[in-house]
Amino acid sequence: MVYSDRASAGRTLGALLEHLRTSNPLVLGLPRGGVPVAAAVREVIGGDLDILLVRKLGVPWQPELAMGAVGEDGVRVLNPDVLSHTAVSPRRLASIENAERAELERRRLVLRGGAPPVPLDGRTVVIVDDGMATGATVVAACRVARLHQPARIVAAIPVSSEEALQRVTAEADEVVCPWVPRSLGGVGAAYRDFHQLADDEVTALLC
Repeated sequence: MVYSDRASAGRTLGALLEHLRTSNPLVLGLPRGGVPVAAAVREVIGGDLDILLVRKLGVPWQPELAMGAVGEDGVRVLNPDVLSHTAVSPRRLASIENAERAELERRRLVLRGGAPPVPLDGRTVVIVDDGMATGATVVAACRVARLHQPARIVAAIPVSSEEALQRVTAEADEVVCPWVPRSLGGVGAAYRDFHQLADDEVTALLC
């Protein structure tokens, strides 16, 4: 099973989320890669579309491997197993976290353009990313969302490792993931087109 692109993955997810249509869901894409997936989900199930800002804390010499993640409202999630295995120092971790929080703020200004986020309170919130390897960013997103008292949190992910799926299942009220390969070498391998999105591609989808 390989998705042609992120929009195709979103349509697959949308078909599995039809039961949420009557709840007027709020679909939240994790920039940048989760936004085209979320936009396609929203086309299927309706509701509103917005972003939720989180950033991976990547291992310095292997940035795609998450030591943890940070999100809006001061949320911070760490992966103790990765930190133990890689022996990244607390000082190095703090430096990376500072850089990623600065990027969170930059993205807030660029992608939201000063507009406030759509309120989450009382809503059925669907958190969407393009895939999960460790699950750290989606866990962080769930915790950010939970602070705003939604009625329900649904995590919708096209592809995930088993480990990440277990982590997120403990955080969300419902998890939808149609593909959990026995071995996930990398999220990009699940797509024929997995290009890095630019900011303007994301803002165009949010208009």
